[in-house]
Amino acid sequence: MANRVMPAPSSTLNGHSETMKRRRTGFIRKTMTDLHKYMQVGIVHFMAYPAASSGEGAIAESVKKIVTDDFFSAIEITRVNDPKERQEVKNIVESGRMTVGFGAQPILLGNKGNLNSFNPEERQAAINLVKGAIDQAYEVNAGKLGFLSGPKPEKDEDQALQLLADSIKELCQYAKSKGDLVLSLETFDDETDKKCLIGSNRLAVEVAKEVRKVDPTFGLMLDLSHLPMQRETSKDALTVARDYINHAHIGNCYIKDPKDPAYGDQHPRFGYPGSENDVEELAEYLRVLLDIGYIGEGIQNVVAFEVKPVGNECSDVVIAQSKRTLIEAWNRVKIATPQL
Repeated sequence: MANRVMPAPSSTLNGHSETMKRRRTGFIRKTMTDLHKYMQVGIVHFMAYPAASSGEGAIAESVKKIVTDDFFSAIEITRVNDPKERQEVKNIVESGRMTVGFGAQPILLGNKGNLNSFNPEERQAAINLVKGAIDQAYEVNAGKLGFLSGPKPEKDEDQALQLLADSIKELCQYAKSKGDLVLSLETFDDETDKKCLIGSNRLAVEVAKEVRKVDPTFGLMLDLSHLPMQRETSKDALTVARDYINHAHIGNCYIKDPKDPAYGDQHPRFGYPGSENDVEELAEYLRVLLDIGYIGEGIQNVVAFEVKPVGNECSDVVIAQSKRTLIEAWNRVKIATPQL
């Protein structure tokens, strides 16, 4: 009779499983600790929890989920219409010692605000919308405010660029009259979905050069999600904007089929079927951020997820998947960069 290998006792198997689990947990924790030496990891709250973009509802509840997750040290919120709810959000982010950003993008988009409108009344209305956002940003002690340009006009683009620069200068002066809030112009697509004037990161740099004559702290917000729609690589976009970038978003986009619910500027999870960005694209973006000095050991600039559930997807699951994707991408960066 042949010798038989007896199965290991269940207690041994369970012990092995627990050991492997502890090792994996330890590896992930070590990677997280290492990652956080090079950047502050943040998240755009109102994209991860899309209902919050309206400013209505129990916003503090989902803010608390982010703040109690020690993977994150930064959060970006937007308007909170109810004063009591706004105070609760402020209390949560303050007690959690979070770096806070404020997004005026939903306010402009929801009200069709156009900072480069040829119509003076429309342009002033958009300026006033952002001034209101600046006021709320100061209420919650945000350090930075993001916004976007208006639609790209069919003609007279140079005039639109000058009007945009003039609007931003007024906003910078208003922000600085109240404190030290930093403004950041986010670059979007110019022909796929939002169809914004900015647009090309080269154009964004030209605007930033002009605005910095008034406010040297003004900068640009670049988003990995938007690069495929801008027809730019990470290296191209980040290199041209290296002296002006003051905020970075990471995420994904889908641009193959307009009938897909994730089409356009919808920020689906990394690796969404048929989409543009996953681990390798994120790793390349991080590598270039390192090269230009935006992230690095002891440099605590924010790199924030901008991801959104598609259809019936769960926000918490999408956030967890994003964290795993960042860890894997960072490990690839470390392998390719031995000095890290």
